[in-house]
Amino acid sequence: MDMEIDLNADLGEGYGPWRMGDDAALLAELSSANVACGFHAGDPSLMTSTVRTALQRGVDIGAHVGYDDRQGFGRRVIAMEWGDLSALVSYQLGALAGICRVEGARMTHMSFHGALGNQVAADTALADALVGTVAAFDPGLIISTSSSQAIEQAAARHGLRTALSFLADRAYDDNGLLVSRQQAGAVIHDEQAVLARVRRLLTDGTVLTHSGRSLPMPARSILVHGDTPGALRLARAVRSAILDAGGRVVPLTRQAGLG
Repeated sequence: MDMEIDLNADLGEGYGPWRMGDDAALLAELSSANVACGFHAGDPSLMTSTVRTALQRGVDIGAHVGYDDRQGFGRRVIAMEWGDLSALVSYQLGALAGICRVEGARMTHMSFHGALGNQVAADTALADALVGTVAAFDPGLIISTSSSQAIEQAAARHGLRTALSFLADRAYDDNGLLVSRQQAGAVIHDEQAVLARVRRLLTDGTVLTHSGRSLPMPARSILVHGDTPGALRLARAVRSAILDAGGRVVPLTRQAGLG
């Protein structure tokens, strides 16, 4: 089986002297990194060091864009006009792209974080507005996204490529959207349960939803949350599962049909 799967994580999610997760060790296992851009987490120095390490390891670099909400880690909805949201997205994309340029790297993709990501995934009009902002910033960017017809359709309208990312430790509803973290069982903490979901995805391309329904999930990427306990061990186990299934860990930019 010649299966290409990107293994990615959200990184750079500390701030100042505070660090969250072992980014340097994770980058040895990953093929792509989604770097926090200073709003829900991160700062210029941390963004720079994360980009440098990713570049050294040959890992693709993407912007992880969220609300300006460090206290809530970007998981709280903030009421904003859409024009302001568009500016928020542009600002964060520009920040990481600028650091990449100085470091001799290239920003290859982007993803929406937390509450902003959930809103964009569920709202067709908002998705069109913010995906349009991404396209205006750089039409060559790939949008890495959890399952969302709103984002995928908006990307098609604006001429952007998308790559479906499977969030191994998050529950999905019957529409393929992420279950709210406010609901019991939305986050899957048991490592063996997470790995069983990964193996199911790799074997038959499906995921069991929160209600127990089998849902097709044609993912090109598997995401491990870098801020969770045991993230490094889990990333290694997921990498092994991909290899054991006959696949290869390949960043999005080197996958057939995306690169």
